[in-house]
Amino acid sequence: MQHDEEQSRVEVPFWFDPLCPWAWVTSRWLLEVEKVRPVRADWRIMSLAYLNLVQREGNGLSDDYRALMESAWGPVRVCAAAAEHAGPQVLGPLYTAIGTRLHNRRRRDDPTVIPEALAETNLPAALAEAATSTDFDPLIIASHHEAFDEVGLDVGTPVVRIAGTVLFGPVLRKAPRGEAAGKLWDGLALVAATDGFFELKRTRDSKPIFE
Repeated sequence: MQHDEEQSRVEVPFWFDPLCPWAWVTSRWLLEVEKVRPVRADWRIMSLAYLNLVQREGNGLSDDYRALMESAWGPVRVCAAAAEHAGPQVLGPLYTAIGTRLHNRRRRDDPTVIPEALAETNLPAALAEAATSTDFDPLIIASHHEAFDEVGLDVGTPVVRIAGTVLFGPVLRKAPRGEAAGKLWDGLALVAATDGFFELKRTRDSKPIFE
């Protein structure tokens, strides 16, 4: 019976860049949704560096943000290398291992984050070398385009596909838990299934909360 339930779960593609704190919060919400609704996250990679430095040609970026985007290549390249090595199913555990260190533990400038995350997910330490290599960029770019060719270039991450519609968001200050997470999912599924729906938005007035 449990196997049948797992088979009937709806796959929810979720595109993330490990560096983005907002995507991290949303990803933790989706894991909560898995507990209360018949869905399963399908983790996929996108690249804030590619989006901002290549597709948007770096327009309007401050020097500090440009430097941040240059550094953003590293973690997502490691994720791509890991998926190529062990299959896409490794992306969820690796994202959790990296994101917990980068966001919850606030170790953004710690060079040991990637080696520790690889060790935690039983991946070869040598995959860390991908951070400074362009070998896996075609894989990143292909996955990125799966989302952004549909959702457009005036958004970032997180990006999800719900009810066949690719949407930016939901952008959350804090991940809802339990049934609250499920109710948010229900609302998004309803909105996503509405023909012609484009956007709901308000200005962010606080920083994300990691739990």
